[in-house]
Amino acid sequence: MNSESHLKSIVELLLPPDMFNYFGIIKTEIKEKEIHIYLDELNINPDDFSKENLMSKGFHPEATIQDFPVRDKAMFLHVRRRRWLVKSSGKVVSRDWDTVAKGTSLTKGFATFLKGVFG
Repeated sequence: MNSESHLKSIVELLLPPDMFNYFGIIKTEIKEKEIHIYLDELNINPDDFSKENLMSKGFHPEATIQDFPVRDKAMFLHVRRRRWLVKSSGKVVSRDWDTVAKGTSLTKGFATFLKGVFG
């Protein structure tokens, strides 16, 4: 296991476990007084569009939130939500996080995280 894999394993311990059902760690940066964790939404079609033929169309602009500090270092999460094109209609859609939080058994920590990122 390389040092980047070790670092990702540690990050996974710091964040809500359900998060990794929807997001992948892209990059981590440790600076003198800050930790930056970059997360991209996985290319898994939203449940609302499970019967549609979707094509990933990149990401919305990055949202940055400050999480709890770790060892006196501020921790920032840089999160990018994915968007998809519905091929039949040409409509661009994204996962409805309110529906996900209400319709599934997300942990309280992950639901709180989603509220902090997406309002």
